[in-house]
Amino acid sequence: MSSGPAGQATGSSDRPPLETPPRTPLRRFLHTDDGVTIDAAYDPGTRPSGDSATGLNDVVIVVAHGFTGDLDRPHVRHAAAVLARHAAVVTFSFRGHGASGGSSTVGDREVHDLAAAVAWARELGHTRVATVGFSMGGSVVLRHAALHRGPEGGPDRGAEMEHEGRTEARTDAVVSVSAPARWYYRGTAPMRRLHWLVTRPVGRAVGRYGLRTRIHHRDWDPVPTSPVESVPLIAPTPLLIVHGDQDGYFPVDHPRMLAAASGGHAELWIEHGMGHAEHAADDELLGRIGAWAVAAAG
Repeated sequence: MSSGPAGQATGSSDRPPLETPPRTPLRRFLHTDDGVTIDAAYDPGTRPSGDSATGLNDVVIVVAHGFTGDLDRPHVRHAAAVLARHAAVVTFSFRGHGASGGSSTVGDREVHDLAAAVAWARELGHTRVATVGFSMGGSVVLRHAALHRGPEGGPDRGAEMEHEGRTEARTDAVVSVSAPARWYYRGTAPMRRLHWLVTRPVGRAVGRYGLRTRIHHRDWDPVPTSPVESVPLIAPTPLLIVHGDQDGYFPVDHPRMLAAASGGHAELWIEHGMGHAEHAADDELLGRIGAWAVAAAG
C-alpha cells in the first residue's frame, strides 16, 4: 500500500516497507482486497523505540472497534490513546462505519478491513503486529488470526484461506475483548435489539441515520467461520481473551467457550465488574492489555 498524501486511497503494492516507522501521526484511506475503501490512522505512540538504531523491532497495535464505532468515536480514540503508551497504534473504521466505504456485514467481510490495516502497519516499518479487537472487532481479530498466520502456522489454515493469502497481513499476537463465541446469539436483550437493527429494514434505517452505520441488507451466504471455530486455528500465535463478568451482551460462557476451544493455548482474563467492550475498558485494563500485546508480539 502506498503512503501518499492524506485522503488518497491506497492499496497493496510491491513497494518495500519503510526503513523506520514514521515519527508523526498519519491518516490514510486504504483499499481492501475486495475493493472497499477504509479510513485508517497511525499514531507512533509514546513508548521508546525497541531498537534505537532502526526502529524495526517496534510493535504496532492494530485496534478493531466494535459495531457502530469508528476511529473518531471518543471511546475508540481513548482506547487507542492508552494503548499508544505501550506501542505505536493503527486505528481504522470498519466498512459501513465512519468515513469508510461499503456496508457493514457485522463480522464477515470485515476480515478484509483488518487485513488491510495490518498490512499498512507492516508497510510503515513495523515487523511485529498485535491485533486488539472489541466486541464485533473481537470476533474479527479471531477470524483474521486464523486466516493470516506466519509460516509456523502450517499449511492447513482452514477453508477460508483461499480468500486470503497476503503474508504481510499476518498477526503476531491477538487480543479479543468482549467477543461472542458463536453467531446468531439472542440470549440477552441487547443482542435481541441488535438482531432487530441488522435484520429489519426499519432497523437498518435506524442504524444508518441514528448510529451512522450502514448495514448490508443481505444475509450471510455462506455463513462465515464462527469465532469458536476459528480459535483452534490460531495457535501458535499468542492469544488473550478478555471479558467482563457484567457484560450485558455476551455472558461469561462465551469467553470460556473460546478459551476451551484453544486447547489450553489461550490466556483468559475474566474482569470483575466490567461491562461490554471499549466503553467498559478502563485505563488500568487497557494498560494491561497493551503490556501483554507488546510482550507477546515482541
